[in-house]
Amino acid sequence: MPSPHDPYVRVRGAREHNLQDVNVDIPRDTLTVFTGVSGSGKSSLAFGTIYAEAQRRYFESVAPYARRLIHQVGAPAVGEITGLPPAVSLEQRRSTPGARSSVGTVTTLSNSLRMLFSRAGEYPAGAERLDSDAFSPNTAAGACPECHGLGRIHRTDEELLVPDPSLSIRDGAVAAWPGAWQGKNLRDVLDTLGYDVDRPWRELAAKDREWILFTDEQPVVTVHPVRDAGRIQRPYQGTYMSARRYVLHTFAETRSRTLRAKAERFLTSVSCPVCDGSRLRPEAMAVTVAGRTVAELAALPLSALAEVLAGAGAGGEETARVLTGDLLARIGTVTELGLGYLSLDRTAPTLSSGELQRLRLATQLRSGLFGVVYVLDEPSAGLHPADTESLLAVVGRLKEAGNSVFVVEHQMDVVRRADWLVDVGPLAGEHGGRVLHSGPPQGLADVPESATRRFLFPAGDEGPAPVREPRTPSGWIRLAGVERHNVRGVDAAFPLGVFTAVTGVSGSGKSTLVGQVLAGVLADRRTGEEAGVAERFCASASGLDAVDRLVQVDQKPIGRTPRSNLATYTGLFDTVRKLFAGTEAARERGYTAGRFSFNVSGGRCERCQGEGFVSVELLFLPSTYAPCPDCHGARYNPETLEVTLRGLTVSQVLDLTVESAAGFFAGTPAAERALRTLLDVGLGYLRLGQPATELSGGEAQRIKLASELQRTRRGHTLYLLDEPTTGLHPADVEVLMRQLHALVDAHNTVVVVEHDMAVVAGADQVIDLGPEGGDRGGRIVASGTPQEVARAAKSRTAPYLAKALRR
Repeated sequence: MPSPHDPYVRVRGAREHNLQDVNVDIPRDTLTVFTGVSGSGKSSLAFGTIYAEAQRRYFESVAPYARRLIHQVGAPAVGEITGLPPAVSLEQRRSTPGARSSVGTVTTLSNSLRMLFSRAGEYPAGAERLDSDAFSPNTAAGACPECHGLGRIHRTDEELLVPDPSLSIRDGAVAAWPGAWQGKNLRDVLDTLGYDVDRPWRELAAKDREWILFTDEQPVVTVHPVRDAGRIQRPYQGTYMSARRYVLHTFAETRSRTLRAKAERFLTSVSCPVCDGSRLRPEAMAVTVAGRTVAELAALPLSALAEVLAGAGAGGEETARVLTGDLLARIGTVTELGLGYLSLDRTAPTLSSGELQRLRLATQLRSGLFGVVYVLDEPSAGLHPADTESLLAVVGRLKEAGNSVFVVEHQMDVVRRADWLVDVGPLAGEHGGRVLHSGPPQGLADVPESATRRFLFPAGDEGPAPVREPRTPSGWIRLAGVERHNVRGVDAAFPLGVFTAVTGVSGSGKSTLVGQVLAGVLADRRTGEEAGVAERFCASASGLDAVDRLVQVDQKPIGRTPRSNLATYTGLFDTVRKLFAGTEAARERGYTAGRFSFNVSGGRCERCQGEGFVSVELLFLPSTYAPCPDCHGARYNPETLEVTLRGLTVSQVLDLTVESAAGFFAGTPAAERALRTLLDVGLGYLRLGQPATELSGGEAQRIKLASELQRTRRGHTLYLLDEPTTGLHPADVEVLMRQLHALVDAHNTVVVVEHDMAVVAGADQVIDLGPEGGDRGGRIVASGTPQEVARAAKSRTAPYLAKALRR
């Protein structure tokens, strides 16, 4: 029986997800790293078992109402855990915060800055002292009344609303109007009001065009529809709504992402004319610190903000010194993690998941907690190797403060610094779920079945990989005078027909150059829609005609609720439903393919609307999902589940892993094609019905890539990928790289934004941005083959790339 002072967290009988009755002892007050291939079960052990049990115990200690909800949320499948302290989770949550969330709100630095302005700011003569809320754009006291604290307003004009003035209203001149009956209704109302709906738009009087598009009036008239043959249409009362009013109303009120995106095409976003983009009321903007307003300080990179505050606090009043000292200490932790290029007003949706997690880590470091288990999810994700040392220093300080740090990690440089290593595997899904090694990292050298072993000890029996000759570009896309964010006046050349890696420290401008400028210019040219939008960020572009198709694969979620999953996104579920509808039992009952969809009523469980989960509101904590009490997660009603395909119900088919499904659907070409591409990108361990909410950004990106790979490809395609190796074990990276290099061998172009030096070392060309992040970045420091860039004197990437090439 362990003593109360047992120095180990002891897990017994862990069976969460694919864990196979795992027993493991992990020492407290250490940096413990969990490794293993994607889907091996390491996150199920660290987050799904250890952290989930700590959270459950916390719930048990609070009010009876919360304890009642625990039974709905469920406890982890584990026999017993002893020696477990309170735990704090820092996951890479894929649910992005709202537009009002920012670097300042995530780190609470904005609160401290507002307090500084409230208590120690320089006020105009005779002005009343303001409360700190008056300096926040997210409060009624501080927000500009015109833009409601957003800093921008949406406007439209005639050119946007009527792109083709040669058309008549009846032929669709007002493109912003809805289609189908609602659009016809607006045209009929105009006709009834006496406007000529059959005359070309440009021939209408200017005052009539102005009224039709921009009036705020909403007249109600009796419309007498034109009778169709054999169909009686009665008169009705129709209300007119101008095109501008319709677009603004739809943009602000609709919950449909499709309708909102369509409305956005007819709007331009401009800086608020009242607050000039500051988002604040005039009285707050009249207060200064060090001669600057709160909006001006919030717009500075954190490194520059620290310099201004250091000067402001020196020699000032006691209140100012105390408040600036606290701010500087908090900012110091953030900049230490390589995020000094961020500004307080940078909105959270524009941050990567890795940046968000490091901001939360910096906040925790200042919290002063001790005796806690911190469970971190790949803190090095999205981090340049040059910043990994700083990350490890911060994690080390958490440990030195008397905490235990459990890290799920794939970066071998982090693994080598661990005190204790828990390696899970050997493979993914049902072929994993076992602890292969629990002990000091060097002990893994004696575990031959570990997939991690050969990457942690690269000087093993396998020997170095053969050096591949870089491919020769078949052409070039050249962008001249790029001006976007911190990329200023840059000329960039992207080779075609080869594999190119774009590198640089966080915030150096990689995603701006590739994901916004290059992708935007290509999209404009290929679609012909809104031509010229991306060209605002680029003086000239050449070589675009050599590309027939652009495929941009990012890490945005494939869905935001459990209703969206791998099978629905890839189109595989259409085939599955047709197969079920074709069974004898389904035909006898008159069940069509729609019966087997959980997105429409009929066959689904109505209690959870086919999601398999219900949202549990915890009031004082974020809501969570719990299995539906009626269908217990099956998604369907009992009658639908009576139909089987080769002995499995549709719910059981959704529970199959991709690997198992490949065997189950052998001989069904449509299903085989989708499953084969998922296997090719290393996703064989995922379940077909795995909810989008459970997928990492790297998994979401590979699902998108698999969806593209199963399509018939014609012509030269340019693939743009944003850190495709995020969340991947080095063994999985090898699988993915084989697919990407195969695309290049098939005469396509692949451009990746990447931090993994093993991937960069295997590229044909490298474009390195920097030298630093933010204002001190945005320049091309080096370009050429990996060997050439590894010799670049001013490149932060060069020494790490040289090390990877030696390996």
